[in-house]
Amino acid sequence: MRRGGFFNMFIIISVITLIMDWYVFNGLKTFTADWQSRVARNVVTWGYLVLSVGVTILFVLGFVVGDMSKGMPTYQTWLFSIFLMMLVTKLVFIIVLSLGDLTRFIYGIAENVSGKRKEGEPYFPSRRKFVSELAILIAAFPFASFLYAMVRGKYDYKVHRSTIFFEDLPEAFDGFTITQLSDIHSGSFDNTEAMQKGIDLAKAQQSDLFVFTGDLVNNGAWEIEPYIDRFGSIKAPFGQFSILGNHDYGDYLQWPSPQAKVDNLNKLKKHHAELGYRLLLDENVSLVKDGQKISLIGVQNWGRGFIQLGDLNKALKGVDKDAFKVLLSHDPTHWEEQVRYHDTDIHLTLSGHTHGAQFGVETAGLRWSPVQYRYLDWAGLIAQGKRHLYVNRGFGFLGFSGRLGIWPEITVITLKKGKA
Repeated sequence: MRRGGFFNMFIIISVITLIMDWYVFNGLKTFTADWQSRVARNVVTWGYLVLSVGVTILFVLGFVVGDMSKGMPTYQTWLFSIFLMMLVTKLVFIIVLSLGDLTRFIYGIAENVSGKRKEGEPYFPSRRKFVSELAILIAAFPFASFLYAMVRGKYDYKVHRSTIFFEDLPEAFDGFTITQLSDIHSGSFDNTEAMQKGIDLAKAQQSDLFVFTGDLVNNGAWEIEPYIDRFGSIKAPFGQFSILGNHDYGDYLQWPSPQAKVDNLNKLKKHHAELGYRLLLDENVSLVKDGQKISLIGVQNWGRGFIQLGDLNKALKGVDKDAFKVLLSHDPTHWEEQVRYHDTDIHLTLSGHTHGAQFGVETAGLRWSPVQYRYLDWAGLIAQGKRHLYVNRGFGFLGFSGRLGIWPEITVITLKKGKA
């Protein structure tokens, strides 16, 4: 977006948030109206106003004057995340407060129409302090949740285990384990030691095979360079394999020349090799155990609404039709549109991409994320007959510097021979 676009955004955001701040400010005045200390009242009311307006100004100016030639730097991510936290908190406060004001308005109209209002009484009753107290209490929940998501949640790694049965799995691979990481987004990390806990957790699984399913970086090859030794320490007896995701191609930056973009992608491919990952670019390899084998297939990114370079037919070249096949494909929409009904019978596809929106609820009785309105298959294991898809929730984060409810994931899949 050009500078002029950012300036227009500044005007729009400023007007909207100032209106919201004025409303919240008046709600806080009601909350503090009976406080004896004038200083305390001013600290809460005017202190809020200064803080909220200041966050908005810093957020917008951070994008208007900031250097985004290499993507969104960490400080801009934090400014966006804090602004989003404040915005959602204000919105919840306003919703509760406005419901109280609507009740006052309806009551006042009814009193005037019925003639019950006495001479000298105000047309509408005063805002009750209880409503402001309730608004603060309810708004405290999203504020605290966002704060946790930004400080702890984005590094609260979880291991998700799935055991999948296949009747035609070669006997030698009965019990074979795969550790999957996806969407590392190395350009977003702001706490290396916290991130290292996720790497250690992945290594601790001691799986037979390690795979990475795309989006190693946000934009540029340089983003993974500080972490090559760390992620390169993940090893598996049957090797480490990887594919590219939509962010790895550098499509979201304005490069000084087409050649610079090409050079960046070539450099990123070299980094995969330095990590010890065999990068699969529309190709396949055979994994052999006790004289039996399975085919591991990797395609370039193919996604609905995103870059579509993956060539499944090319990747399957030389693979026996009856072979047991595991496909690495970054975007789950590739499975939806080209894999689940493909006549080559791909047994298992491993994807990522969605991040589960980094926000949602996953409990025994409820599974929801806003990303489900964009993606049919957005997290976990999905089956279509004998064909399976697993969508990893992502190791890193992007845009919003946090995770809430949809925690960063290390996937461990166990292949078993037999009926499901």
